[in-house]
Amino acid sequence: MILVDANIPMYLVGADHPNKFRAAAAVERAVGDGDRLVTDAEVLQEILHRFTAIERPEAIGLAFDVLLAVVEETLPIDVVDVHAAKDVLAGGYRLSARDALHVAVMARHGIDSVMSLHGGFDRYPGLRRVS
Repeated sequence: MILVDANIPMYLVGADHPNKFRAAAAVERAVGDGDRLVTDAEVLQEILHRFTAIERPEAIGLAFDVLLAVVEETLPIDVVDVHAAKDVLAGGYRLSARDALHVAVMARHGIDSVMSLHGGFDRYPGLRRVS
């Protein structure tokens, strides 16, 4: 099982960028390999935040559509995940709060792989980043 991070759908629907092709290739490879793709509710919130911040609210629906077309499930965020994210942050891995929350959700669901194009997840031991 692989958790799909927010940067994947955002690159897919964004302007031309070298990572647009990397994101598409990562999704195509995972789907072709029969990997089970999931996301979490924080990824949807990140899409809302980013496209609102750059004044592209029209891209929100498209990013949601792209993401939800490839994932089998959107995992909820629970208070236990927020507390676990606090512990991840206290571990000194220099993750963002959002990434720590993803790590916490992944741990609760037994997921050890994340599809992401940024290297922040590489600092967390035992996690495999698919890009």
